[in-house]
Amino acid sequence: MVDRGLRGIGELSGRWQLQEAKRRFSELIRTVETDDPQFVTRHGEEVAVVIDIAEYRRLRGDVRDFTEFLQGGPDFDVLEIDRPTKTARAVDFGEGV
Repeated sequence: MVDRGLRGIGELSGRWQLQEAKRRFSELIRTVETDDPQFVTRHGEEVAVVIDIAEYRRLRGDVRDFTEFLQGGPDFDVLEIDRPTKTARAVDFGEGV
């Protein structure tokens, strides 16, 4: 591999040769977390792409917004909840509080 100074070729171009990606896997993952998706090549041909897990879930449609989350909860109308009809006990909070 040609020496490219302090920064590796993967960091500059978003492309990593397979052997380099394996050797510097932790760095590849850090780059994905802070930058864009990174492409892995074998013999100059793109064979894989490494993306952040949040982006992966978004692309798969696994991420629901908060409204969908609340609406996706259980149906409370089917629950049979019996509540006492008499009033609650009186509570004395004392005077001069």
